Amino acid sequence: MRFLSFLLSASLGLLATTRSEERPNILWIYVDDMSDWMGCYGHDAVETPHIDSLAREGIRFERAYMPSPVCSSTRSALITGTMQTTHGLHRHRTMIKKPLPTGVTPLPTLFLKAGYTTFNEEKEDYNFTYDRDDLFSKDFDRPKMRGHLIGRDVSFLEQLHGKPFFGQIQLKGGKFGGESGSKYPSESRVDEAKVRVPPCYPDTPVIRNAIARHYEQVVETDEQVGAILNGLKKHDLWENTIILFFTDHGSPLPRGKQFLYEDGTKVPLIVRFPSSMEAPAEPGTVRDDLVNGIDISATTLALANLPIPESVEGRDLFSQDHEPREFVISARDRCGIAVDRIRSVRTDRYRYIRNDLTDRALYQSQYRDKFATLVELREKFSEGQLTPLQASYHRAEDRPEEELYDLETDPDQVNNLANDPTCQEVLTRHRQILDKWINETGDKGQVMDSQEELRRVYEVAKGKVESPEFEFLNEAGEKKD
Repeated sequence: MRFLSFLLSASLGLLATTRSEERPNILWIYVDDMSDWMGCYGHDAVETPHIDSLAREGIRFERAYMPSPVCSSTRSALITGTMQTTHGLHRHRTMIKKPLPTGVTPLPTLFLKAGYTTFNEEKEDYNFTYDRDDLFSKDFDRPKMRGHLIGRDVSFLEQLHGKPFFGQIQLKGGKFGGESGSKYPSESRVDEAKVRVPPCYPDTPVIRNAIARHYEQVVETDEQVGAILNGLKKHDLWENTIILFFTDHGSPLPRGKQFLYEDGTKVPLIVRFPSSMEAPAEPGTVRDDLVNGIDISATTLALANLPIPESVEGRDLFSQDHEPREFVISARDRCGIAVDRIRSVRTDRYRYIRNDLTDRALYQSQYRDKFATLVELREKFSEGQLTPLQASYHRAEDRPEEELYDLETDPDQVNNLANDPTCQEVLTRHRQILDKWINETGDKGQVMDSQEELRRVYEVAKGKVESPEFEFLNEAGEKKD
């Protein structure tokens, strides 16, 4: 009903101000590695007053999913408004980067050409080559920092006067506090004894600490959001700035980041309009239609009254003729040394996952092996202390070609229905959705990395690789045991 009310409001022309010639500022608060474990999303382990205030004053999307569960491919998708698989931006990390195809223009460039000040406070992480001056305003003085916003200093906002801006502030999110090193790399104000451990993990102190620590990361992020909101008010930008708050993928827990379960792809998405503008829906509206992360790109252009190029594959979420999605596709390909190809279809009730490379375990060796959680899981696996489900992630022979989960009855996604005789019609439907999408989009993940790409991965990894795709180096006498 709330979504229908939104459509009615849109049809009555409540978008007039944001689509007018008085162009608003648009700010992306873009968070790394963080799930929607916040008060406004029904979590009460910690308080998140600043993010919750954005939700109360804005529009909160209940079911937003990123096109990839890892940083660079998601960020490449959103900055172009295209699926990362359309233009070969799907590898994390891409070793041989190329320019974008003709006709595909990054969002900041479109804003820059339209007379906007554009800036990215720090992290870019795009899988294509570009000249930074083509994306971001030369006269914007970036803070002297590396990685993400540090602490609470947003004094750089004082530069943003005189013409509208499209900017990005990056927050550390799930990277705050660290995940590598000792088994207890940081503390949390959340009582570890009270957190819920999903059945895909063993209930151990290390896993409980990791879950509690993610709540701590959410609190830190909320406090940084508060600093940004206060900074906007202090520098007289609050009443003309539309804020989009979202994360690039889910938490860094083992089955979250890099994988295509809800844990890895579901993100918070909140759009807050200033009180001086007529918004497309009442403050506090919650929408439960399916959203693809690239819809943020199309929506951002539309909010600035800029034309949406034909290359953009996302949808304007506030368009008067907006058609809710029937499904969202997410894709995972090579992540560092771990070569893989996984595709997922999220529909209203189900999640379908296709594992193309079943000759390797889900938990392949990679840079995350040093994380306390992965160290713990591998130890418990070697000791035979995992349940059959938990152990299956470590064994290639247990990896299914297809997975199907009923999210209404199985939100933890632990009961694979792909072989259930009563679910074959649902399975076939999802297979067909994915096959059609692959064929229509020309999914470039169907083609394996070039040998030169893999050779460079091998060199950066200093020879620590396991995937069979690297065996050509052995044959050429380049790979050393």
